[in-house]
Amino acid sequence: MEYTKLGRTDIDVSRICLGTMTWGEQNTEVEAHEQLNYAVDAGINFIDTAEMYPVPPRAETQGLTETYIGSWLAKRQDRDKLIIASKVCGQDLFVPYLRNGQAKLDKKNIHEALNASLKRLKTDYIDLYQTHWPDRDTNYFGKLGYYHAPAKDGTSIAETLDVMNDLVKTGKIRMVGISNETPWGCAEYLRIANEQNLARIVSIQNPYNLLNRTFEIGLSEFAHREQTGLLAYSPLAFGVLSGKFLNGARPEGTRLVLWDRFSRYSNTEAIKATEAYVKLAQENELDPAQMALAYVNSRPFLTSNIIGATSIEQLKSNIGSIDIKLPKNIIRAIESIHEKIPNPSP
Repeated sequence: MEYTKLGRTDIDVSRICLGTMTWGEQNTEVEAHEQLNYAVDAGINFIDTAEMYPVPPRAETQGLTETYIGSWLAKRQDRDKLIIASKVCGQDLFVPYLRNGQAKLDKKNIHEALNASLKRLKTDYIDLYQTHWPDRDTNYFGKLGYYHAPAKDGTSIAETLDVMNDLVKTGKIRMVGISNETPWGCAEYLRIANEQNLARIVSIQNPYNLLNRTFEIGLSEFAHREQTGLLAYSPLAFGVLSGKFLNGARPEGTRLVLWDRFSRYSNTEAIKATEAYVKLAQENELDPAQMALAYVNSRPFLTSNIIGATSIEQLKSNIGSIDIKLPKNIIRAIESIHEKIPNPSP
């Protein structure tokens, strides 16, 4: 396993992070514990979850993922060697069951969310606490076009960061991160932290994969200059980049077959790009999924690549991508495909 510093801290996190959002929906508690044990034995010390998980989000299952991690943590003696990351939901209509439909990134909601997460996780602190998405109306989860709507700004970033800073002081969280953020949002978190001497964000968790490299356009420079590295989620684009959905295939039990909502990476241009990436991998005797993950692993602005799996076999393969170093000719070929079909699924 390889390790990277988390932000400007002296904390080393594994270059591969274990994603958990299927636990409680597609995976049982036993399977979750099996994945956790395998991942830690493979050198992973970084585990990412959220109060909203599992996905798709439902009132009936909300919080199960953290509960499964908590029951696993309770059996271990190495909590201090693990970096546990979780997230608090901002305001949005698709989680009306959270806090009576009033979820937002203010003091009351963040405190309530954090205390509930700590209870489920059976721990006294969360290492990295992240805003799951902005409280304001802006571009995330694939939304295109920006329409300025200050009436929908919600809780200010200054207020949110002030609350997070207090939580760092009390020891309930160690570090602050953001997720699904824009360049403006990232800049604002950094500006306010600097001006008011508040806790500084250490990471940005945004989507990044061969079909969606928009992080490079506005956020990668922040990652380098401000040491707010990327925690890349959906590195396999919902499994699309494995090639298993090509030619109309519908593998039983997969997310794209079970739920219609996961269509972000299945448009016509994305399919064309996926075909090209899969062909490139096969021509070079590489597993398409491992090639896609190895590309993400190689990015200099990356802190950690959040992989997820519904089977232990998938997990082993995904973690194995850390040992694959793509030669220059394959990197050049990937860039050539990207130039022809850039970001088909932003």
